[in-house]
Amino acid sequence: MRGRPDTASWAASHAGSGTPSVPPELLFDQPLGELLCSRTAGQVLDEAVLGAVQYGVQELGVPLVLVLGHERCAAVTATLERLRTGAPVPGHLELLVDEIAPAARRTRGRPGDWAEHTLRAHTAWVRDAIRADPAFAAAQVVAARLDAASGLVSLLP
Repeated sequence: MRGRPDTASWAASHAGSGTPSVPPELLFDQPLGELLCSRTAGQVLDEAVLGAVQYGVQELGVPLVLVLGHERCAAVTATLERLRTGAPVPGHLELLVDEIAPAARRTRGRPGDWAEHTLRAHTAWVRDAIRADPAFAAAQVVAARLDAASGLVSLLP
């Protein structure tokens, strides 16, 4: 296995969900290893993810950070189920639900698909949280949604 040379330029940093079955490099027509990926269920931010993305931006010169949500996100589904029923979430999954719940509460009354509204609101919130942090000022930070069935990625407003 060959390592990536330290002098190579990175195309982008991807902060996205851990469950899509398609590697981000294939989605964006990039060679394997060209993207610095930090994948967490539900795009939930924690210090490890922020540190990895900051390393990419500040040390590797990554010019783009993409926060990528996807349809039928299991972490969003678990959050909505918790809010509907009040049922406890086992173990460390509580962290995911707690982080996604504010977006779910904000979108609960909107007409249409509550899960889709939650996914979009949470993905945009993660983007905005990264944008607001001066550690990421050197990069463009965007949010997008993956339609897993078609492979289409759409930027979020």
